[in-house]
Amino acid sequence: MIRRVIESAPLPPAAVAALAAPRPVSLKEAYAVCERIARAHTENFPVASRFLPAHLRPHVWALYAFARSADDFADEAEFAGRRGQALARWEENLERAFHGEAEHPVFIALRHTVEKFELPIQPFQELLTAFTMDLSVNRYPTWSALDSYIQHAAHPIGRTLLYIFGYRDPQLHRWSDDICSALLVTNLLQDVAIDLEKDRVYLPEEDLRHFGLSSESLYARAATPAFRDLMRFEVAKARALYERGRPLLDAVGKDLGFELALIWCGGVGILDKIEAVGFDVFRRRPTMHAADKAMVVARAATMRRPSFSLSRPANG
Repeated sequence: MIRRVIESAPLPPAAVAALAAPRPVSLKEAYAVCERIARAHTENFPVASRFLPAHLRPHVWALYAFARSADDFADEAEFAGRRGQALARWEENLERAFHGEAEHPVFIALRHTVEKFELPIQPFQELLTAFTMDLSVNRYPTWSALDSYIQHAAHPIGRTLLYIFGYRDPQLHRWSDDICSALLVTNLLQDVAIDLEKDRVYLPEEDLRHFGLSSESLYARAATPAFRDLMRFEVAKARALYERGRPLLDAVGKDLGFELALIWCGGVGILDKIEAVGFDVFRRRPTMHAADKAMVVARAATMRRPSFSLSRPANG
C-alpha cells in the first residue's frame, strides 16, 4: 500500500495520513510519503519550495505532513465521528516517535528529523492541542481567546522551522510568531464561508458586536456594509501582524530568507485579494492564481534585494 501511495496519483492528504504501514518502510519511502502529502494540498504559501536547500526540504515535508494530517483529522468529512480517536492515535504515534519507535511513514520521517535537529516535543503537542480545540470550540468571545488558539495552531510551525535551520534566538522566534499569527488570521478571513459550513466562527464576537453583527447574522452570507467594515478591520489587524514580523525576513540568512519572503508576500497577497473583492468572501474564496504567484516571487525578490526592479531602467 505504501509503495502505491508513493507511485500513484496524488491522494487527499487525510487519506494518505490515515494509511497504516503494512510493513516497515525505508527512510526514503517515508520522506516520499511526506512529500506527497505536501504536494497534494494547496496552500497560500510554498511548502519546502525549491528555494530551500535541497538537503533540508525533506525535513520540512515531515513537519508539514504531521501538521497537515492532524488538521485533516479535525476537519475532513471522512473522519466525522472519529476525529477525537484519530487525533489521540496521532498523539500516541508522536510520543512513540520521541521514544525512538515509529511504524507509520510520517513518524518514521519525523523521528529522523527530530533526532537530527534535536527538536523538542512541545511544539508538536501544542499543534495537537489546537486541532483538538477545533472539536469542541466553535466561537471565540474575544481576540484574546482567539489569540490563545493561534498560539497553539500557528506559532509552533514557525518555531520548529527555525529550529531546523539553526535559528534559536528568542527574538527571531517572536518575529516568527507574529508572521505565523498573521498567516493564520489571513486563512481564517479567507475561509469565513467554509468555516460556517462547519459551524465555526473565528471572528471574535467582541469585534462582531462592535460592528453591529453577531455570529448568527453571518449565516445569511451577505456582504453587508457592516460586514465589510468588520472585514476591513480584521484585514488591517492581519497586516499589522505581518509588519511586526517583517524584520525576521532580513534577520535570517539566505538559506531561509527567500522562502520566508515568499510566505510573507503570499499571505499579504491574499489580503490584497480579499480587499479586491470588496471583502465579500461569501461569493467566492479569494485565492492566488498563477499570475499572482509569479508576482509573489517578484515581490519576494524585491524584499530580499532592494535594488531589484521589475522593470529595466530607461537607459538600460
